[in-house]
Parts: sequence; C-alpha cells; structure tokens
Amino acid sequence: MKLAWLTLLAALCLLSACSQKPRTDLVVGMELNYPPFEMTDEQGHPSGVSVDLAEALGKYLGRSVRIENTPFDGLIPALKTGRIDLIISSMTATPERARSIDFSDFYVKTGLCLLIARSSSVQSIEDLDQPGRVVAVKNGTTGHTYAAQNIKNARVLVLDQENACVLEVVEGKADAFIYDQLSTYQNWRHHEDTTRPVLRPFQQESWAVGVRKGDTNLLSQVNAFLKDFRAKGGFEALGDRHLKEQKEAFSKLGYPFYF
Repeated sequence: MKLAWLTLLAALCLLSACSQKPRTDLVVGMELNYPPFEMTDEQGHPSGVSVDLAEALGKYLGRSVRIENTPFDGLIPALKTGRIDLIISSMTATPERARSIDFSDFYVKTGLCLLIARSSSVQSIEDLDQPGRVVAVKNGTTGHTYAAQNIKNARVLVLDQENACVLEVVEGKADAFIYDQLSTYQNWRHHEDTTRPVLRPFQQESWAVGVRKGDTNLLSQVNAFLKDFRAKGGFEALGDRHLKEQKEAFSKLGYPFYF
C-alpha cells in the first residue's frame, strides 16, 4: 500500500510539473562581443542594435525580454535544447544552419569582405588563395565556412575572437581576415596605418532571426514584427542611432547600407 501511495504521489508531482505554465519572458541568445550590434555598455548591460531589436520585438509581442549572452558557436545548440527562444546575433541564414533551425525573413543584407595587411600584395579574394599566404577567420562564422570550402592553397588560421584575427593582420602575420562588410570597415578605421579594406563583398549574405525548428507560431510572429518594424521606420532609426558614421561612409562609397 505504501508503495502504491508513493507511486501515485510521484505521478501527481509529474502531472503538476507538466501543467506548469511555460515561461512568459522571451529569452534571446546573442554573443555580446560584436559592437555595435551586440555588446555591453559601461555598466555591463546588454546594448547595441540587436538588443534594441530584441526589445522592440518583445514589446510587439507583449513579452519581457531576457538576453542570454552565449558564445556564437553555442547559439544553435542553445536554441535546439530550449535554453533560448530566439537567436538575434548578426547570424547569416545559410543552408547548412537551416538544416538545424528555422530562419525568419532577412533583416540585414551584407557580405563577406577582406581586411588586408598593408604590407601584403593581396588585392582580392582571387589572389588570396596562394601558397605562402595566411588567411585569418573567426571560428563558426561564414568566413570560416567559406575558407574551409574554397581556400585550398593558403593556410587558414582559425581563431575564436574577432580581435585576435584583426591583430594577426595588423601585425602582418596574416595576409587577410575574412569577415562581414561593416566589421571590415570598422576594423580598418581602427587600424588605418597597418591595414586596408576590400569592402565590395565577394559573397552576398543576409542576417535573420533564428527560431527553433517547427515553432511556426513564433516564426510567423517574428516575420510579422519585422515587416511592421520596417514599415514604421524602425530599421532606419536603428541605423541613425548606432551606425550614423557608417551609413554616411557607405553612401559615399556607393555601397547599399545594411537595412
């Protein structure tokens, strides 16, 4: 009899746990190491374009937002296991990633570019892949994927941090760093004496919000938000708030801006 009561009690506890309401906050995963999109402010609070975008999404959905700072290569595993609800982390929607997660409509258009050491004779992606060249890439990025698939003769140096990749170029240890367009521009501005940029993308890309496979309800809500946010000038406001200098520079260079 005692065993039966214990079994019944365990079953009731399980039913109680299962009937608990799902969390009401929206947990958004991003790596807070990619200014001005994902970063922390002077007080250590999440800040940047993606943070503002996440907060606007939460307001649209009527849900409070919690930012979960996660290494970039851990974002998709965190989404798949349910630790986060969404990824908003300057993530390129690729066919490979789309096999693991779903993506919203795009909200940024960009592409892969080169930050080149001023001492290097490299001029383009075509003459980068030569014996004796060194190509820096950040682990888990589309630049890393591109290099793994297309760089056959140069040595590919895979590093975990963007700053480490830039430093290799600055010090002349790497001929080039493959990264996105805006970051390449910003890294060049910080190191104009030792680097030079090739800002015309050699591979076009789009950023999107990552959603767990099969969560069609949340995916449709995110897409509705992005459409509404764009129509109301939300992306223009984000650009003016966080990327004013870059917008003006890209306009002068004749490159279409992100949003």
